[in-house]
Amino acid sequence: MKQTEAAATGIVYIVDDEEAVRDSIALLLRSVGIRSRGFADARGFLAEHSSEQQGCLLLDVRMPGMSGLELQHEMNRRGLAIPVIFITGHGDVPMAVEAMRAGAVDFLQKPFNDDDLIRRVQKALEQDRRLREQLMHLEQIRRRYDSLTPREVEVAERLVAGDANKVVALDLGLSERTVELHRAHLMQKMQARGLAQLVQMLLQLKNA
Repeated sequence: MKQTEAAATGIVYIVDDEEAVRDSIALLLRSVGIRSRGFADARGFLAEHSSEQQGCLLLDVRMPGMSGLELQHEMNRRGLAIPVIFITGHGDVPMAVEAMRAGAVDFLQKPFNDDDLIRRVQKALEQDRRLREQLMHLEQIRRRYDSLTPREVEVAERLVAGDANKVVALDLGLSERTVELHRAHLMQKMQARGLAQLVQMLLQLKNA
C-alpha cells in the first residue's frame, strides 16, 4: 500500500492493555512506513502525549482502570483534538456508537482486516493534517486582524457589511479619502487580494 505524506509525518498512538495487540498493530503500520507508539493504559498515554504532535489514536474500548470511553472524555475535556479510532470487540458496538457521538472518527471491530486498518489510519492521519493546516491558517488571520487599529476594524466591519466608501465616510465622520486610506492599510495588513477575500477571512474568524 502506498505511503502517504500524512503517514510519513504523523504518529499513530496505540492504547491497548494487550501487549500482543499493540505489537502486531505496530508491526503492521511499520510495514507501510507509519510510525507508532504503544501504551498499555490510558493514563500512560495522557502523561506523554503532546498536542503539538500530528497523529491519530487507536484506542481499545475495554481496558482496566480508565476505559477507552473515559479517556476520550478526558481528552475532550483537555482539548486534545486528534482523530480517535476505537477498537471494539463484538459486544462493544453500542459503546462504539456512543464514542462516535462523542467525536470519534471511526471504529474497528475485532478481528479486523489489515488493509482496512491501514486505510482507516491513513484517512485519520490525513484528517488530522488538514485540521492542523486549517487551525494554523485561522491563527494567521487572527494575528493579522489583531494588528489592525480600532478605526481600521470599524472600516473593515462596514466594508464586510457591504457599505460603500461614501457611506462608511458619512457614518464615521471621515472624508472618503481617509476611508480609502484605511481600506488600503487594512487590506495590506490582512494580506487580502480583494474585498471578497477580506469578507471570507472575517467570516472565518467569527465562525471559529
